[in-house]
Amino acid sequence: MSRPILEALVWCLAGCLVLAAVMTLRQWRVTGALREHTAELLNDLRVRDEEARHLAEARLPALVESLHRQSVPVPGLLHERLAGTPYGHSMQAVTDLFAHSVNAALARADESARATLMSAMRAIQSLASDQQLAISDMQDRYDRPDILADLLRIDHTNAQFGRRAQAVAVLCGAWPGRQRAAATLEDVVRGATSRISDYLRIKTVAQIDTAVVDRVVEPVVLAVAELLDNAARHSHPSTDVQVNIHQAHNGAVIVIDDWGVGMHEQEKQQAARLLSGAQPVDVTRLGDPPQFGFPVIGVLAQRYGFNVSVDSQSPYGGVRAVVFLPNALLTHLTTGDAPAPAASAATGTAPAPSSPGPFPQRRRREARPDLLPPQAPVPVARQRPAEQAAAVAGAFQRGTRAGRSTTEDRSTTEDRGNRHE
Repeated sequence: MSRPILEALVWCLAGCLVLAAVMTLRQWRVTGALREHTAELLNDLRVRDEEARHLAEARLPALVESLHRQSVPVPGLLHERLAGTPYGHSMQAVTDLFAHSVNAALARADESARATLMSAMRAIQSLASDQQLAISDMQDRYDRPDILADLLRIDHTNAQFGRRAQAVAVLCGAWPGRQRAAATLEDVVRGATSRISDYLRIKTVAQIDTAVVDRVVEPVVLAVAELLDNAARHSHPSTDVQVNIHQAHNGAVIVIDDWGVGMHEQEKQQAARLLSGAQPVDVTRLGDPPQFGFPVIGVLAQRYGFNVSVDSQSPYGGVRAVVFLPNALLTHLTTGDAPAPAASAATGTAPAPSSPGPFPQRRRREARPDLLPPQAPVPVARQRPAEQAAAVAGAFQRGTRAGRSTTEDRSTTEDRGNRHE
């Protein structure tokens, strides 16, 4: 073979080797890029799988819980790099749709629960009224002191029964009824005291002689009754619940101090939210068993324009509840209508005279029967003859019935027709 041919073959072989090397290097680079891209795809798939599992196992359950309790935080994306991506937007859309569906379902459940409770409470209030008529009839027919003492206890229990039904009905949208006459703050507290079981533990000191306007008497009585009941139930049975009535700069306050264990900061925040009445109350989210007290007070406070707080500690280590009534809800009784000294609910003795204040002092009239707490049964033999005791007890009950007729709840239609009052 000639030399030129050999040189040509060598050059061809060298070119083929160079081309093969270039192709091999290029293929190696392409393979590396494909390997990296495949790894990225697998990592993205893993991230999306983890994100979907995080959505199902953490985000959506926390979202449902937060709809029941606002203090529960809802976690965001597990991998922040998905934020702003189409996949992240899709995950947020799923969350929003789920929240909307749950809220709609809860709203329907709340509406149904309110309608059911409203109907049930109206029926219960009707039964309580019928029972009151039966008790009143027995009080008129029997003059035996032992029977009248039992009827007093039954009557007191029936008053508590009616208060519970009235509170639930108010929470469901009903109106508490109308009060036809203004009443002093001291009489308002007496009326609230008469609607709780531990009325003997309530000690009241009134330093002013100011009255509440007629349309607000029953709502304030109901709100204070809930606070007194809460204070009595959360403190030791051997302790008292102290109630003080004071003049404030732009109104008056009712201060309730108990000897309970107090409240944690989170409980105070939750109570403040409920007592403000700023947000609608879902009756399906009141716990098990449901706690109606603070939500009912919040509804009444927001509806009638007074404020209630429980964010401070009492001098006895428990909770101090403060009911603030602005001047717009207060009035002055005329001299002829001013209340007279009434017996204390716990001791049966007349209260101490009021301290001097910014309002003129006046003679006190006899306390209203519908705002008096029930008296503890006393052995009649040491007081007066049986016939006289029976007659006095019967007269007291007849006066109570006459007073209660002024605060009887009306139907929902009539009450809503009188919102302007």
